[in-house]
Amino acid sequence: MKSTCDTAAEASFGQATAARPGADSAVRSVDRRGVTGAASLCRAALLTLAASAVLPGTVAMAEGDAAAGGEKAYTCLGCHGIKHYVNTYPSYHVPRIAGQHEEYLIAALQAYRDKTRSHPTMQANAGLLSDQDIEDIAAWLSSRGAE
Repeated sequence: MKSTCDTAAEASFGQATAARPGADSAVRSVDRRGVTGAASLCRAALLTLAASAVLPGTVAMAEGDAAAGGEKAYTCLGCHGIKHYVNTYPSYHVPRIAGQHEEYLIAALQAYRDKTRSHPTMQANAGLLSDQDIEDIAAWLSSRGAE
């Protein structure tokens, strides 16, 4: 039984060889391999399309709830909400994160949680957060503007 991909590839093969009268059998065998590759590529594209239709939630992230994020971000404000705050040890300026891009905040918190971004205090705090918590906090902080 031929699939739609096989039929389309063979039709394309027929047009390509018909356009070259006198093509020898070696050329036709090379073209036949191209037909098989085209049919495989077509199947892969159809499977990808079908998977994205069946599993739409696995591709996109859930949106953060800014109101819930405001309640969850109270510990963040202990350091990041103090104007001109400089940590005592080690000594560094604590960045203001209000108004930062939501995607950046999500990536940073996930990196701290996964311990791929280094900072012991941030790793400890982010380690307690779920993906939804991170999205909520990022939504709230990004909505705050540069306060």
